[in-house]
Amino acid sequence: MDDIDRRLVVATQSGLPLTPQPYHTIAAQLGITAEEVMARMQRMLDSGAIRRIGVVPNHYALGYHANGMTVWDVEDERMTELGTKIGALEFVSHCYRRPRHLPDWPYNLFAMVHGHDRSEVSAKAAQIAALLGDACKQHEILYSSRILKKTGLRFGG
Repeated sequence: MDDIDRRLVVATQSGLPLTPQPYHTIAAQLGITAEEVMARMQRMLDSGAIRRIGVVPNHYALGYHANGMTVWDVEDERMTELGTKIGALEFVSHCYRRPRHLPDWPYNLFAMVHGHDRSEVSAKAAQIAALLGDACKQHEILYSSRILKKTGLRFGG
């Protein structure tokens, strides 16, 4: 990572500018071209220095006041197949596998569901349960009680 890469990370670590052409805005700040900004970011993605570039919406501001992490006890041998299906549902913002911690925590599949209220989240969880069928032994919905700030690695300016 050279000095320009470091400056690029600092310029974007709090989010991309909310402009019609954010890469052009960053390029102007750094004194390089937008094409170089995109090429450097792609190189950092490819190398693993940056894991992803994506939108992090404030679900509460969008009217989704019930946010539930659904946790599922799914047959291990079907995890990839079923996790892929759950993650593809339009109402699941993220889905991932986690290790069980038996005997207290049997859940190995997590899927975040957002709704306007808890009944909507419950209805969506019921759709997931139907899709999992007999491959799921049990599940729970863990509702958010507060908003946590989502940030990654930070460099000083």
